Amino acid sequence: MKVVFAGTPEFSRVALQAIDSADHDIVGVLTQPDRPSGRGMKLQPSPVKQLAERRGWPVFQPRSLRLDGKYPDDAAGARSALESAQADVMVVAAYGLILPQWVLDLPRLGCLNIHASLLPRWRGAAPIHRAIEAGDRETGITIMQMDAGLDTGAMLLREAVLIGDDTTAQLHDRLAELGGRLIVRALSDAGAGTLRPTPQPDEGVTYAHKVEKHEAQLDWAQDAETIVRRVRAFDPFPGVSSHLDGESLKIWAARAEPSAGTAEAPGTVTTVGPAGVRVAALNSSVLITELQRAGGKRLAAGDFLRGFDVKPGQVFG
Repeated sequence: MKVVFAGTPEFSRVALQAIDSADHDIVGVLTQPDRPSGRGMKLQPSPVKQLAERRGWPVFQPRSLRLDGKYPDDAAGARSALESAQADVMVVAAYGLILPQWVLDLPRLGCLNIHASLLPRWRGAAPIHRAIEAGDRETGITIMQMDAGLDTGAMLLREAVLIGDDTTAQLHDRLAELGGRLIVRALSDAGAGTLRPTPQPDEGVTYAHKVEKHEAQLDWAQDAETIVRRVRAFDPFPGVSSHLDGESLKIWAARAEPSAGTAEAPGTVTTVGPAGVRVAALNSSVLITELQRAGGKRLAAGDFLRGFDVKPGQVFG
């Protein structure tokens, strides 16, 4: 099958690799323009572009696909390239640009999206983060027939995974692999004419809004389970933080513990030891087991405490 692929980050690259390994014909790749990254802020190609260039596939990086938008020349160039490719289908995975109707209508079989949730729950930009933050027991991958709405298209394939104690980084990798397997199956079924679209139900719709840096600050007046879920949900980005003794510390790993019956104010350090730093929360305690100073490395609590003095009675704020 002739496939145009649209995607940008590592999640997308895994799917593109799976499609290629299934011997489909990649006739074009759309990905975001190169972005500055690293200490030198040099322009870096996306993981999808890096794979495409290694494989010799045509790469297109329009800043917009709207023919009447801010970059009409970019959109017109992409349209010409896509029309010339004559793809049977477009596969979209975390591309980062809105697809106008002309794109949705162009491939013979339309556009299939790999979405990292069990739709209609967690439509939107950050489904992995929000599923963990909300304490969901499971999430998964939905292969969707794209339409003009925000993740509102008919469901084609759907498979669940248990979340457990995953961080976003860990769950991302599991879902990326599942997404690759499911899109290969969807393409096979599409070629055979056996895909059966199912409209999304009206009940159970939630939106996974983009994660913002300002969400990183911990609120110790929340219960311990909520705090620990946020620690896991925001690893690796933006990473949660809290101030102690005038310094902002990143907290990368923690676990909830029952309250010992003390009445310390939320955020108060209650015990310090090799196992971690125990901090009072709402009716419970959080044991911090991995921390990081600004400009430093992520360290297990025992190693961190050898270079940063933390005492009972101090207050995170």
